[in-house]
Amino acid sequence: MKLFTALATSTLLAAPAFAQEMNGDTANGESEFARQCVSCHVIADESGEVIAGRNGRIGPNLHGVVGRAPGAVEDFRYSDAIVAYGELAPEEDLTGTAPTGEQFETVVWGPENTMAYLQDPTAFLREALDDRRARSKMAYKVRDEQVAADLYAYLATFSPDFEMGDEMAEGDAAMGDMDEMDHSKDDMDDMTGETETETAN
Repeated sequence: MKLFTALATSTLLAAPAFAQEMNGDTANGESEFARQCVSCHVIADESGEVIAGRNGRIGPNLHGVVGRAPGAVEDFRYSDAIVAYGELAPEEDLTGTAPTGEQFETVVWGPENTMAYLQDPTAFLREALDDRRARSKMAYKVRDEQVAADLYAYLATFSPDFEMGDEMAEGDAAMGDMDEMDHSKDDMDDMTGETETETAN
């Protein structure tokens, strides 16, 4: 089994100091993606060929999400909160989980912020933006920290060129980043071919 090393926050962010090194199992991540994510997400390449998923369109396409800025998929309707998060400079992320380095002008999805987001999207955005009214459209929460690490490792395989920023690269962090996985139950009720909610960008 192929393993990726990824940094994960304990339960949820409150203290990035609790971050610990975790191994992400890509094989289990693939299984968990098929079990937990495909009703809202798809992984489709540039040509539109679906690599994983059942063509779910509630959330954005997750191909290349690692290393991508949140809220960046063209023509996808994101929440105001995820767009605001994607416009922050890395050091402005109050959770302290965004990858940093000279190559990052804005926040991108990396191991820590991706896994924390997956575990509680709205709580993550509220802390990152210091805004109690911030809300993610993704109501779904990945309940297990190891599963979040596995999902991250799997998604990272679709972003092979992503490199961590200088500060994280010096540690044992793996490559990574993922866009907002926002798909709300409200939007699911409207599920039509045209309906778009968000998930990881």
